Amino acid sequence: MVSPSHNSMIFFLFFTANLWLCFVPSTAELKRFEHPVKADGSLSFLVVGDWGRKGLYNQSLVATQMGVVGEKLDIDFVISTGDNFYEDGLTEVSDPAFNESFINIYTAPSLQKQWYNVLGNHDYRGDVEAQLSPILTKMDHRWLCLRSFIVNAGFVEFFFVDTTPFVNEYFTDPNESTYDWKGILPRQEYLSNLLEDVDSALRDSTAKWKIVVGHHTIKSAAQHGITIELEEQLLPILQANNIDLYVNGHDHCLEHISSTNSQIQFLTSGGGSKAWRGDIREWNPEELKLYYDGQGFMSMQITQTHVDIGFYDVFGNVLHKWGISKDHDSAEL
Repeated sequence: MVSPSHNSMIFFLFFTANLWLCFVPSTAELKRFEHPVKADGSLSFLVVGDWGRKGLYNQSLVATQMGVVGEKLDIDFVISTGDNFYEDGLTEVSDPAFNESFINIYTAPSLQKQWYNVLGNHDYRGDVEAQLSPILTKMDHRWLCLRSFIVNAGFVEFFFVDTTPFVNEYFTDPNESTYDWKGILPRQEYLSNLLEDVDSALRDSTAKWKIVVGHHTIKSAAQHGITIELEEQLLPILQANNIDLYVNGHDHCLEHISSTNSQIQFLTSGGGSKAWRGDIREWNPEELKLYYDGQGFMSMQITQTHVDIGFYDVFGNVLHKWGISKDHDSAEL
């Protein structure tokens, strides 16, 4: 994929029955993509994370319900919060896991839309370049995976952030798995540039809604809990730029945490396959709107003035609904 340039205009289009996707140069280092809203000005999509297990651990059942809800909501795209292929990412672009965990699982007509994917820590255990390769997009037009990027959908901007390189233990713990750090080192330079680019992009954004997507948790009552490195380095940037939502996976559950000292809503959708870990940390009940230690996914519907989120279990039951308007009058539905 060609990098953006200040001196040239580069376009490439992915055409499907319901989508065009346009890549345009960005003033920052983050690649920027345009995604159209519906004719009525609305946008709807699903969010799933931690899913790639060749249909096992109820991945196929979650996919079935995603197809049902996706059709009902007439979704525009799907967001994956990472850990796309277990246990160790893809071995190469011809790895059969791409078919076995993605193409052959998410077969519902409503899911044949663009998928915007970030990398999780398990993806970094394999060949990262394989997941980022345009060859996969040729194999399935839905697939778009980059380390960090921006999707502009008119009044909404999505900022996808590569969170795995922030976590110290992946670099220092001798018991940790081997990770593919090609393109990351020197690490501190990579992180410094990424934080600068995210800060700049958020600061320059004029979108009414700003949504940041990463793999790792910032706030979570589940097994992984708070990711200290993100809390210290990324969260201050998100707060300073008044983002609305931080969406993540990593913890294999569904969560909604509404911070008492920030407008940011923290949404975990990591129930795409293996879940049911049976643990929960103490958390302020005023903040913890939903904790579900099981499989499922999340939906989001957005207009100029309102965001509605919904969480669904593996049977398609609604676990939690919540909405917020731009004047920040919010309510559990």
